[in-house]
Amino acid sequence: MSGTDGESDAGTGGTDAGGGKAAAVPPALTTPRGRRPVVAALMLGMALAAIDGTIVSTAVPQIVGDLGGLAVFSWLFSGYLLAVTVTLPLYGKLSDTFGRKPVLIAGIILFLVGSVLCAAAWNMAALIAFRIVQGLGGGALQGTVQTIAADLYPLKERPRIQAKLSTVWATSAVAGPVVGGLLAGYADWRWIFLINLPVGAVALWLVVRHLHEPSRPRPAARPRVDWAGALAVFATGSLLLTALVQGGVAWPWLSAPSLGLFGASAVLAALTVVIERRAAEPIIPGWVWKRRTIASVNLALGAMGLLMVAPTVFLPTYAQSVLGLGPIAAGFVLSVMTLSWPVSAALSDRVYNRIGFRRTAMIGMSAALLVLLAFPLLPYPGEPWHPALLMLLLGAALGLFQLPLIVGVQSTVGWAERGTTTASVLFCRQVGQSIGAAVFGAVANGVLAARLLDAPVDGLPGDLDAVTRALEDPGAFSAAATDRVRRAVDAAVDYVYIGAAGAAALALLALITLAPRRFPVITEATDAPETAGAQGRR
Repeated sequence: MSGTDGESDAGTGGTDAGGGKAAAVPPALTTPRGRRPVVAALMLGMALAAIDGTIVSTAVPQIVGDLGGLAVFSWLFSGYLLAVTVTLPLYGKLSDTFGRKPVLIAGIILFLVGSVLCAAAWNMAALIAFRIVQGLGGGALQGTVQTIAADLYPLKERPRIQAKLSTVWATSAVAGPVVGGLLAGYADWRWIFLINLPVGAVALWLVVRHLHEPSRPRPAARPRVDWAGALAVFATGSLLLTALVQGGVAWPWLSAPSLGLFGASAVLAALTVVIERRAAEPIIPGWVWKRRTIASVNLALGAMGLLMVAPTVFLPTYAQSVLGLGPIAAGFVLSVMTLSWPVSAALSDRVYNRIGFRRTAMIGMSAALLVLLAFPLLPYPGEPWHPALLMLLLGAALGLFQLPLIVGVQSTVGWAERGTTTASVLFCRQVGQSIGAAVFGAVANGVLAARLLDAPVDGLPGDLDAVTRALEDPGAFSAAATDRVRRAVDAAVDYVYIGAAGAAALALLALITLAPRRFPVITEATDAPETAGAQGRR
């Protein structure tokens, strides 16, 4: 074993993280010339999933004006998120069982079918249903693209493809609202969905034409899909996420619907555990949580999903309500984070190759913790560059945190387990975001209500969204009342960032207490299928 985290002990015939024999399976493509079109397909496929949420958000007024359904329009986003999240484990297992290519092709086709149906929607209920169909395809896109990216490159080169995928997310965050606004304002909101067709068609053609997976030994028995487990995971996730997304919005947290959904999801979760323990090929295998490396990364990235709610959901509200910026300028304050994130991710290999995956991630999250704690110290009302600078630093810190963990955990498993492992990581991150939106939303509204309890004006709205809309009307309040409301919003967002700092501390705690000092890396052969895997530690 090496003396430092950055060194690697190479050998042959190593074992994987769970003690089993390392799988000697080459990556999806073995010739550098063949990688370019596949990388292009992965980036286009990721763009479909990445731009979807931001491009739709700017067209909500036009959609509601055309179809109605103002009371339920939030399900345009919640339904999509729900479908993506609960299907990630299923697609991960299917890609390990039947290969990445058929799952990716099915995901692209399903996403495009959902896009066509969304464009043809005749009312809000139909649009929400078709958005769920889109989400069923989006789950396959997110998980399988990340898995193929790990298959495609050996460990030393994986930061290149991960940095490219991070750039796709960054570009989509900036371009999505602009493209959505232009299409909704100068064409028709239905083009927001139809624009997916040429992008998806090119990605589909590139995958079919250029993605060639290695031949695998034919199994002695026909692969079995744990459909009972898949249904149980889907039902449990659906009820839990519905309770988190709608609690405090559609009904009070302690109301019968919330308590009923949480109770039913707990019962289904117990049933899911029983089903998965008895299944021959479970959707969520027990080894995902028994291996320290995978379990610690799952928990750490789940905590990261939790803290990401603060900048992505509450910072635009802060920029508009406290700083008085318009929607475009408020979006820019947030978008600077997406500029530093891919740069930091691309350079992270220079750090983790020296000091290891775990230490690099701990440095990144420690920096993120300091940035999040600095936000409540910003002056009131302050200048727009103050939060923009913090978001620039936060993006750099999180790029140094997330990519080493994803690359590291993917490198501790062989080909036959990589899809399940990647899906578990993304699933935990998505669940963390859903929990964060519910928890921090309750915190923000509680602080806001407490600060406005004795405000010098009657009839103030009681939640953050309603207050933000009221502040857009210059004549809604007197000057004193307006300042009181803005200070209340400032305090509410400050508490959210303090909560996000707590989530960052949880991520650090997971790495310190659970993650091994050196990740048990499996180095797979890239040129000869019969070459045994080599194991090292980083």
